[in-house]
Amino acid sequence: MAKALMIQGTGSGTGKSLIVTALCRIFRDMGINVAPFKAQNMALNSYITGDGGEIGRAQALQAEAARIAPAVDMNPILLKASGDMGSQVIVHGKVHATMKAREYYAFKKNAWQAVKASFKRLSGRYDLIVMEGAGSPAEINLMDVDIVNMAAAKYAKAPVILVGDIDKGGVFASLYGTVKLLGKDSRHIKAFIINKFRGDFGILKPGLEMIKDKTGKQVIGVLPYIRNIGLPEEDGLALQRISNFKFQISNSVKIKIVVVRLQYISNFTDFDPFVCEPDVELVYSSNPADIENADIVIIPGSKNTIKDFMLLKETFLDKSIKRAYSKGVQIIGMCGGYQMLGRKIYDPHSVESNHKEINGIGLLSIETNFGKNKTTCRVEAELNGKWVNGLMGESHKNLKGYEIHMGTSSGDIGLFKINRFPYSPIDRLTGSPIFDGSINGNCWGTYLHGIFENDLFRREVINSARRKKGLPPVACTVRYAGIKDSAIDSLANVVRENIDLNYIKEVIGL
Repeated sequence: MAKALMIQGTGSGTGKSLIVTALCRIFRDMGINVAPFKAQNMALNSYITGDGGEIGRAQALQAEAARIAPAVDMNPILLKASGDMGSQVIVHGKVHATMKAREYYAFKKNAWQAVKASFKRLSGRYDLIVMEGAGSPAEINLMDVDIVNMAAAKYAKAPVILVGDIDKGGVFASLYGTVKLLGKDSRHIKAFIINKFRGDFGILKPGLEMIKDKTGKQVIGVLPYIRNIGLPEEDGLALQRISNFKFQISNSVKIKIVVVRLQYISNFTDFDPFVCEPDVELVYSSNPADIENADIVIIPGSKNTIKDFMLLKETFLDKSIKRAYSKGVQIIGMCGGYQMLGRKIYDPHSVESNHKEINGIGLLSIETNFGKNKTTCRVEAELNGKWVNGLMGESHKNLKGYEIHMGTSSGDIGLFKINRFPYSPIDRLTGSPIFDGSINGNCWGTYLHGIFENDLFRREVINSARRKKGLPPVACTVRYAGIKDSAIDSLANVVRENIDLNYIKEVIGL
């Protein structure tokens, strides 16, 4: 079995995911064959691996940090909350079932077998596994069904580093309380990291000694509060931090992109590349004034398309979107947002709700039918014809992305010609090429997540809004993949400089 290290937190949002990301890069730079692992993740931001499996977006980023390909064994259990219907349970990259909480707890023995199988396979391929916990390990009402925190640490024989978030306040109480509630399992915690510190270290220092005296465990690092780190984040809390990124230029005319804030928003990391563009202001909003005065409006993906659309109608935001369209604003639908822009959505099997049929916004001539199967695949695509405000050139072939969706759409489909991997580039039933997406004037939609990570395509989307605004187009200068990799390096440097790596190597046994 490979050596292992686990990062747990005193609660959600302490920074576990990013610390694991940094450690994966640090160990990889040391020449260690390292991989990330999170036994169970609950997240609406997901990623499709090369073999068509679905995992948490955080584990995909951690794999990038380790400079390896993401794999389903890095996140064997993924839970995607679907509202009243429960959570979609994804095992080894494929949908197993939609379950309520009690049903899932009854399933935990099966889930644990999947966790052990994945960890065993990873251990055979890598020398070090950096594991991530979930929430808090000290949820005393859930300890008997734990498969992601101490149970996983004990199975992997992994020393645990516990992270506390000082920015929330009460960091020493949370560290101390976690240790005491864990009882004898606290022996697996070898040290603490305090994250998101800002202020006078001299005031903090006495507390470091006091927590060691009270718990017998030392603080091996105090990480500073990092603003605008420039990396995809895992959950909706990250939407609070969206602001102009450091690459933006003051006093320039901005293209305002408004992402409609949905209750069950998923894969909002699709829009992170826009934050790096110097002439873009990206905001998430459910304010009609923002939507109707934007240059581009994006309806994002949703884990419950029907419920989110019904909420849009209740708040009259569907009318705001139509008014924006009538003013010439570019309207974009991504995945669930694409489905909402169509004429009809059918759900005959109650996959998402008890509504068998609803009318969509109607800006695209498509209809969507929810079946029982889920499409998950990598995609290569090329534009298939005219584009908003003009024609796209040869440089907009070989677009990369991925599909994650329930439901299939029919009608005026043909914006992109696509090849699916690991599936065939032709439809297995008809033998015809596969097409995706629909366009109607200044409104278009697609199932292709990650499409805006294609630099030239993203720039053309922005430039089409610039031309509508009477502004000259801007050349493509932003390379998002390079920016993201540099951001991982920067994060790794911060962690490297502020924690005791020698101590970590010692407890791992490196």
